[in-house]
Amino acid sequence: MTTISNDLLNAVNPTKKPAATGSVEEATDKFMTLLVTQLKNQDPLNPLDNAQITSQLAQLSTVTGVNKLNTTLESLKASYQSGEALQAANMIGHGVLVEGDRVQLVDGKSILGVELDSAADQVDLIITDPTTGKDIETIKLGKNDAGVIPVAWDGVLDPQNLGADGKPVTLKNGEYLIRVVATRGGEELDDARTLSFDSVASVTTNAKDGVKLNLPTKGVVSMADIKQIL
Repeated sequence: MTTISNDLLNAVNPTKKPAATGSVEEATDKFMTLLVTQLKNQDPLNPLDNAQITSQLAQLSTVTGVNKLNTTLESLKASYQSGEALQAANMIGHGVLVEGDRVQLVDGKSILGVELDSAADQVDLIITDPTTGKDIETIKLGKNDAGVIPVAWDGVLDPQNLGADGKPVTLKNGEYLIRVVATRGGEELDDARTLSFDSVASVTTNAKDGVKLNLPTKGVVSMADIKQIL
């Protein structure tokens, strides 16, 4: 009589590996185990009818479908974060506009902006001296639709603000405060915001917080905080 070794039996009938915790397979295995146990221990005089079994199988199908949907959503989330991280990495070294109330003037050059959630008949960007609290310049942007309006400012005041030598005044390098006044139909809007210039120094990403951009002035922001890439 030929003896069949245990190794050969194990090769022909491999042991099923336990399903991963929280997986669809684990939920299905648990459900089927409970159902089989219920069938084995049912009252022979009052067995489960087809409707009860069908109802339980329908519940299994629903649970399995939800679990598969969750798995698909997690996969899509991971794919989205991967694409967002790649996009963020390409922004390193680029200038950006983010919400802020300050502008940095360097050698007659600066970039700032305004974001409007709705159209405005008139948009005024006002620059204030942070030391005196005095408004020193008003940049009239006129009528604008909703969106982001980038502005370049050279630090030269309006001709009406002439210096002692009769020439236009050029402001010194430094940080200035900014605010926006937007109106429509003679009424001031509350959905207008000033934007400050910054640059992307580096990018960090993790499963909990997602993709974050590190800006020298503003600090850590999300991709949604970036209003415009320059």
